[in-house]
Amino acid sequence: MTRRELDAATITDPALRTAFEGCRRLNARHGKTYFLATRLLPASRRPAVHALYAFARLADDIVDDLAATSEETGDRAQRLQALSYDLRTAINGGSGRHPVVTAVAHTAHRYRIPHSHFDDFLASMRSDLTVTDYGTLDALRAYMHGSAAVIGLQMLPVLGHVTPRDEAAPHAAALGEAFQLTNFIRDVGEDLDRDRVYLPADLLAAEGVDRELLRWSRRTGRDDPRITRALRSATALTRRFYARARPGLDMLAPASRPCVRTAFVLYGDILDAVARDGYASVHHRSVVRLSRRAVVAAAGLANIAASRLTTSASPIPAVVEEPSR
Repeated sequence: MTRRELDAATITDPALRTAFEGCRRLNARHGKTYFLATRLLPASRRPAVHALYAFARLADDIVDDLAATSEETGDRAQRLQALSYDLRTAINGGSGRHPVVTAVAHTAHRYRIPHSHFDDFLASMRSDLTVTDYGTLDALRAYMHGSAAVIGLQMLPVLGHVTPRDEAAPHAAALGEAFQLTNFIRDVGEDLDRDRVYLPADLLAAEGVDRELLRWSRRTGRDDPRITRALRSATALTRRFYARARPGLDMLAPASRPCVRTAFVLYGDILDAVARDGYASVHHRSVVRLSRRAVVAAAGLANIAASRLTTSASPIPAVVEEPSR
């Protein structure tokens, strides 16, 4: 299957093919929901999505290295700086030292993804080394611009869009934020283990929750109704980001819509899973059942089939291609 994807994407250089194959393996191993949705994309677009995911994962693994001590923060900052330099070199026509960098630089060139999106992403990753909480939603969104919104903006030219980019971009950014907020709700306990609290402090405080209460709950395994109420509130907030993102689904290229709709549904299902588990994400990670993922993926495949029948009988909307800025 990997060979077919690379052939469809006209990636012929052996070293480049090897780099993209490594990105695909990373996505398959770590991004199960994301990877499942990616399978619904046309084969020609999948390698670019794998490369973007793998680059984000590469930076995230540097930041979230649980084996690293606080004294090693400087070392991790240097590794992020080296990654940034490697990417800049590769995007400017040099040779990337890491295969993932080679693949993502090729993707950035091919789809004219603005370099500033990668700079903003890496800036947010660097802030994770020193910032451990956010007082307000505005403060959190400033962080999420680089860590999530720009991921949606990177993906937009790969997926294609039938409206001007300026019209589709805010919805793509909102979807990135919705996905990340979902992860924050699901991973409260794991983030605490990294000494981080991503949910805004004022949202938590409105229900009487602070870092110490979260730590107590994590340490003792005991629930607290204040935490339940705060996570329910965070879930309602996240649903509003999904609502902002929803109009953008129909702005995507028809061939990409089943993939993104599937991701939209499956990530939303994570919120349902957290609720089903009693908002106990301080203690464990909630997961979407395999049977549910299979049903949603099957619906995506059905949508692809229906789309092909429709487009074979009617004119295909033009996909807007715009130069990067």
